[in-house]
Amino acid sequence: MNILEQRAKELRDLINTYNYEYHVLDNPSVPDAEYDRLMRELIALEQEHPELKFPDSPTQRVGGTILEGFKKVEHTTPMLSLGNAFNDQDLRDFDRRVRQGVGDNIEYVVELKIDGLAVSLRYENGVFVQGSTRGDGTTGEDITENLKTIHSIPLRLKRDISFEVRGEAFMPKKSFEKLNELRLQNEEPLFANPRNAAAGSLRQLDPKIVAKRNLSIFVYSIADIGETGVATQSESLDLLEELGFKTNKERRTCRNIEEVIELIQKLQERRASFEYDIDGIVIKVNSLDQQDELGFTAKSPRWAVAYKLPAEEVVTKLLAIELSVGRTGVITPTAILEPVRVAGTTVQRASLHNEDLIREKDIKLGDYVVIKKAGDIIPEVVNVLVERRTGEEAEFLMPTHCPACESELVRLEGEVALRCINPECPAQIVEGLIHFVSRNAMNIDGLGERVINQLFQEGLIKNAADLYRLKRDELLQLERMGERSTDNLLKSIENSKSNSLERLLFGLGIRHVGAKAARTLAQQFETMDRIKTVTKDEITAVNEFGDKMADAIVTYFDNPDVIKLVTELEELGVNMNYNGPKLLQAEESDSYFAGKTIVLTGKLEQLPRNEAKEKIESLGGKVTGSVSKSTDLVIAGEAAGSKLAKAEQLNIEVWDEERLVNELNK
Repeated sequence: MNILEQRAKELRDLINTYNYEYHVLDNPSVPDAEYDRLMRELIALEQEHPELKFPDSPTQRVGGTILEGFKKVEHTTPMLSLGNAFNDQDLRDFDRRVRQGVGDNIEYVVELKIDGLAVSLRYENGVFVQGSTRGDGTTGEDITENLKTIHSIPLRLKRDISFEVRGEAFMPKKSFEKLNELRLQNEEPLFANPRNAAAGSLRQLDPKIVAKRNLSIFVYSIADIGETGVATQSESLDLLEELGFKTNKERRTCRNIEEVIELIQKLQERRASFEYDIDGIVIKVNSLDQQDELGFTAKSPRWAVAYKLPAEEVVTKLLAIELSVGRTGVITPTAILEPVRVAGTTVQRASLHNEDLIREKDIKLGDYVVIKKAGDIIPEVVNVLVERRTGEEAEFLMPTHCPACESELVRLEGEVALRCINPECPAQIVEGLIHFVSRNAMNIDGLGERVINQLFQEGLIKNAADLYRLKRDELLQLERMGERSTDNLLKSIENSKSNSLERLLFGLGIRHVGAKAARTLAQQFETMDRIKTVTKDEITAVNEFGDKMADAIVTYFDNPDVIKLVTELEELGVNMNYNGPKLLQAEESDSYFAGKTIVLTGKLEQLPRNEAKEKIESLGGKVTGSVSKSTDLVIAGEAAGSKLAKAEQLNIEVWDEERLVNELNK
């Protein structure tokens, strides 16, 4: 082993150790800066010497390839579902059946049932080679690249063992809250609960998106014990820990079913304190020999059962329904409730989503309603206690006019929500200004919701441009605005003028354009003047931009009021140019790829897709993710699908990988 090979191995071992300490043991031994420094060194070393890059390297957790789809995977050992128990008697019946099968000498292992997505992980000689979903129990989907992004899944085990393990991938509550905050800022639909968020994340075709979701996993069993030498479920969990897996520490071994029932009660009381959602508690016969003796039914093992925890539901009174107007004009009803404690917090408001839901559930003002937290996070109204009605309840009617500006509301085709389409609506203006100054937009410190409302009510601001016209003496007259806070605010407003273009684009609140799309748009077209005149075809030629987003951008800049606002902002000194990293420019002006729009589809065997993309762009080409009339060339690898079919339909030139490689090597 030469010096470079030795250093690469040292870096891999160190990073894997630190990663295990941080994501599995929750006990990091080095600061983040040191971890990042080692990772940068390893990345640079592997880039300079590709022969040192191995599949189990920590640099390979997030690949650059967007998947075309998920391949089917046959499970060598079926992933069966568990039978359910809903009360103590069900548990005692389960225990009776077990003892009838194997006698009275029984131990049970009790584990939390994590509310996530069941997955199977296959290792060969200690290296993670494949991960799949449960699917129908017999056939799942290959989501290996997405699972690699979960840092608590080891890419290499501490022993060179070949086997398959099962676990539950999940989204911690904190990750869920951060994800929904970001989706709210980007005007994307919110996930209802962490389980849906985890499942939706693992079905993303772009592993880079999955990596940002901060998922985790608990591994709970070995699919085929084989030559591992373990004799019990508890021993198998200990072995999994020794090998580097993350297992749940709340597991306990009980001597009889009464101990199980007592433990379940204690775990239920602690449910709200866990950093992840659980939807039940799993009880397994500890002895693996006894498990084999008990066997399976057609659907589930006879040696295990899942005790289903009821969603915590409480009854309270609906006092009123409050309407809010979002920055896109959507009218959202919210239930105002008598304060009630549910899932560890006091709830006074609950989501009603839209008028259709109110009608569907026959909700009236003054009703007693059952509420719960969806996924134990978002309060929602479950149903109405009709039998408790007194006759004094009143039907709620959605308004025909905007509660903020009195403009007539409309329901756009294909939408459930009512919407105010008045561009002068004060509620929309205020919400838009709050968005404009937010952290991911213009990032103006000191301009929170309270200050924005105050400035608007005092007539000091009517649009985003007015923020840059604020004067010190005007601000000093406002409530709770002293000299120091005023000076800091004015300084923050001034500093925001130099923001790169993508922040302004996101801050303007173009429908369907989130922070990421705004950055891509700015990077691609570089100036506001260019973006104002960009065509739909030019936008859809950009990777990740579809018709819906392109239509929204073109329509937005067709509005004379928008052009007037942008002009005012520019005159006030707001930067209109992209200041971030530039797209690669052509290195050879006579290259075949210069000026062409190219799509890569299917699996490339001779070079990674991200490497092919970089080489094409370095030669002046533009690689996009969708085939359109503006596409000049499609590179079709193995198992190319719909993009190849569309290219053939549009008579676009198609190359195989060999021709691409030959052209790149000229």
